[in-house]
Amino acid sequence: MGHSHDHGTENMGDGKLIAAVGVNVLLTAAQVIGGVLSGSLSLIADALHNLSDAASLGIALFARKIGRKPADAHKTFGYKRAEVIAALINLTTLVIIGLYLIYEALWRFAEPEAIEGWTVVIVAGIALAVDVVTAVLTYTMSKNSMNIKAAFLHNVSDALASVGVIIAGTLILLYGWYWVDTLLTLIIAGYVLWQGFTMIPKTIHLLMEGTPEHLSIQEVITAMEAINGVSNVHHVHVWQLDEHHNALEAHVVPNDDEPAHIEKVKTALKAMLSEQFDVGHSTLEFEHAQLSDCDEMQGGG
Repeated sequence: MGHSHDHGTENMGDGKLIAAVGVNVLLTAAQVIGGVLSGSLSLIADALHNLSDAASLGIALFARKIGRKPADAHKTFGYKRAEVIAALINLTTLVIIGLYLIYEALWRFAEPEAIEGWTVVIVAGIALAVDVVTAVLTYTMSKNSMNIKAAFLHNVSDALASVGVIIAGTLILLYGWYWVDTLLTLIIAGYVLWQGFTMIPKTIHLLMEGTPEHLSIQEVITAMEAINGVSNVHHVHVWQLDEHHNALEAHVVPNDDEPAHIEKVKTALKAMLSEQFDVGHSTLEFEHAQLSDCDEMQGGG
């Protein structure tokens, strides 16, 4: 029963993403037309950013569908990392867009153009409304998914960019400050790059099977060796299968080699690892004390 409820919730999330993709594609077209007609670089920059929103949401949707596939003989841990890969693609795209906007803005400083303020304000106002709606659609899902969070950040940054474009259009109308449009483009680009460079290291850390940020290997070893019946723990590896599932493997030396004792220690260790460190998958290799000493001396695994 719980399974079908989760499936229904996921499908509802898919519906939100599909709606967000459609709206952002239409908005991008409107912004490009408005930017060309008005001569506003910041509006075109916002359009490019919006197109990346639509692409990021599409990639996020595709990755969610792949991530639901059950484990099989080819992917024994399942396909959940597809969402992490999607997040990396989206964040990399964000960085590329930011660099491109800087290039265009610097070129515009060299060759300034007149800008139609009213077109900028109207189109950016529509864009802001759409950005807010899209952000609302993806906000709930972004809390527990790096994949959706990357797409959500696209939308939030685009909403802020739209606010800035409205301000720029207003200043152009009131004072004829055309340079504000170019300055705003640089600010949007800087914000986009900051977002990308903030999240990319975390995404790469997960793909590189790094130790979960909230865990300390030494703390894990100390806690394992505190379990009654454990003499020593070594060769410990902890990594993330995906955002929400941690795995561990370790060599354990019990103080008694009796099978019943080892089974009791194993049960206690797995329960502690799950409750204290949120490790859902653990592989424990038990060793005789004498063999362990030899292994340590030889530096073997």
